[in-house]
Formats: sequence, C-alpha cells, structure tokens
Amino acid sequence: MKLTAVFQKVPEGYIAFVEELPGANTQGATMEEARANLAEAVTLVLEANRQLAEESLGSAEVIREPFAIPAA
Repeated sequence: MKLTAVFQKVPEGYIAFVEELPGANTQGATMEEARANLAEAVTLVLEANRQLAEESLGSAEVIREPFAIPAA
C-alpha cells in the first residue's frame, strides 16, 4: 500500500497530511521534521482507530486476519 503525503510551505514551516487517511496531519519547522511528525501521526491515527474498533466490538466474537492492499 502506498499513501500520498502532501506538504505545504507556510510562514512557520510546513504543514503536512496524508490524503487517504483523515486525521493524519501535522506540521514542522522543516520538511524533515514535518515528514517525521507525519510518520508519527499516521501511526497514532491507526492505533487510535484500532482501539476504537476494539472498544465498539466489546466482547463480540470476531475473526481478525492480516489485510494487505496490493500496490497499484
């Protein structure tokens, strides 16, 4: 799977987000800092979504399995 990172120069540095993952956004004084912060934001969004899903399922019996999206 490949995602699209978008960076925009602003007076304070750079803002960044991932087009395909709502909520994964950040900022940084430099492009390098924005990239690093964006990687962390993606990780945090995925972890939060996983936790919310687990909480909403409660004690329901479910099947979990790895899921990969082939590269386009």
